[in-house]
Amino acid sequence: MRILIIGGTRFLGRHLVESALANRHEVTLFNRGKTNPSLFPQAETIIGDRETDLDKLSGRIWEAVIDTSGYLPRIVRLSAESLREAGSVSRYVFISSISVYKDFKKIGIDESYPVGQIEDETTEEITGEAYGPLKALCEKAVEDIFGTERTLIVRPGLIVGSYDPTDRFTYWPIRVARGGEILAPEKPEASIQIIDVRDLSDFIIKLIEENAFGTYNATGPDYKLTVGKLLEVSKQVSGSDANFKWASVEFLNQNNVQPWSDMPTWIPDDEEGVGASCVDISKAINAGLKFRPLEETVHDTMEWAKTLSSDHEWKAGLSAEREKELLAALKGE
Repeated sequence: MRILIIGGTRFLGRHLVESALANRHEVTLFNRGKTNPSLFPQAETIIGDRETDLDKLSGRIWEAVIDTSGYLPRIVRLSAESLREAGSVSRYVFISSISVYKDFKKIGIDESYPVGQIEDETTEEITGEAYGPLKALCEKAVEDIFGTERTLIVRPGLIVGSYDPTDRFTYWPIRVARGGEILAPEKPEASIQIIDVRDLSDFIIKLIEENAFGTYNATGPDYKLTVGKLLEVSKQVSGSDANFKWASVEFLNQNNVQPWSDMPTWIPDDEEGVGASCVDISKAINAGLKFRPLEETVHDTMEWAKTLSSDHEWKAGLSAEREKELLAALKGE
């Protein structure tokens, strides 16, 4: 198949390219050429901005386009309209997010759960509150133009693995590998959900090959994963002497330790977030979503992290100094 990928050289995009090429598809990248421009010499690259240079795609035919970088409804609509009017693609694949849901007050949220809304639908300021509703409006824009049977929407949860720019998962394996006392959130049995970027990429390419349409939640794994399991696997894989010190939600709140950022991958299972790590993925599993062992994801993430510069500025997790202060406070020192 001929697949057009908008983006394709950073995180999910680069893994999608690798998965597509591994399955012998013909890939064309459309991006600004600013991130890893020479990454895929075996794939055609069209340099352009999706806001101003869509005319560069006219006169070409692809079986599908994968939009990995759509955040603003106006720009996504522009892309969809241009590709539809030119007859360039048969199917529009939009990578969305489970953040589209209006809340996480329910365990087992499936694809039919209501999405969030935003008062000013024209805003182009992507804040934590606006991100999900804007993604939902992007989904609607694609469906309005391509119709439901030519639109495939994938809603990932936390995507993890090599080249992750967020550090939301990478922090834990690397911190555990350093060993010593480690501040951990809430309790070992607290639920989390993640998906290896390679498993997600393979699943998306599989859906395209099968001409699938509709909406799929895509996170994982296919069993209840916990913070304790992640940390123990990280300890086993690294062989460290890590000693986990579990801090209550009350302690973390009192010390202004934020879930998801200071304590990555974790969201407290209170009234507001009880469903955030228990999203229903049965539709995706039934459609063929597969999961590699957690040990493999942890190991490969650690290996990739070795390539990070020594002065890498972590975007998630605690600094060594801040963690030391919190551990002392936890002990009552």
